[in-house]
Amino acid sequence: MTRFARVALGDRVSYAMVTADLQAEFLQGTPFGDYRLTGERHALADVRLLAPVQPPNILAIGLNYRAHAIESGAPIPERPVLFIKANTAVCGPDDPIMLPRIAPDEVDYECELAIVIGKTARHVSPATALDYVLGYTCANDVSARDCQLRLDGGQWSRGKSFDTFAPLGPWIETDLDPDNAEIMSRVNGREMQHSNTDDLIFDCRHIVAYLSEAMTLPPGTVIMTGTPSGVGFARKPPVFLRAGDVVEIEIAGIGVLRNPVIAA
Repeated sequence: MTRFARVALGDRVSYAMVTADLQAEFLQGTPFGDYRLTGERHALADVRLLAPVQPPNILAIGLNYRAHAIESGAPIPERPVLFIKANTAVCGPDDPIMLPRIAPDEVDYECELAIVIGKTARHVSPATALDYVLGYTCANDVSARDCQLRLDGGQWSRGKSFDTFAPLGPWIETDLDPDNAEIMSRVNGREMQHSNTDDLIFDCRHIVAYLSEAMTLPPGTVIMTGTPSGVGFARKPPVFLRAGDVVEIEIAGIGVLRNPVIAA
């Protein structure tokens, strides 16, 4: 098991390996290229965890859990439904999710398994697709549903790209079975979503291969693989995020991504 974190110690930012005893062992270089262990170690509690990657692109797949497609009233897609989130939306563990000034009322949570590409992928096959993956992290595809579903004419990207709408973390886990990972979300400790990636319509191999046929996937690319059922807008009555809430995304084998919610 190797976990890569991106950490801040004072003004210094570095990649580190997270050890079993919760130490951050600093690297020279990055896990996307050549690196070596420096021998410098700090307790994880003494450093600040940042988003584990600064992605060149965030590609996201919608309606990719069978139960979520059903609760959304949508047909099961025949091919992956792609949208793109702005990389300026990225934030890290314990960073606040800000309710946008212009759209604060219908902000929703979405727990997701995120793929982190480790080396350039182009025209790869499903059989070899995971060879291009560095690892996986927890993601929250935060979404302003009024923008996504009504105000923007059916276009999703703006409603999913407000600043802080792409929390990632706590680190990149390299040893995970992406086809069988328990995934859940909690708001203020209340479980909202609970599923397993075995409910994915298109698995990680298929997604990476499919996207690589259309575009180059450079190292650091983040692919959000979709959210399971239980999202706020599909509940009756709907449940949307409010200032003061705390959202937790947990994936077995990775860990917990926690973010408070604040007004802009």
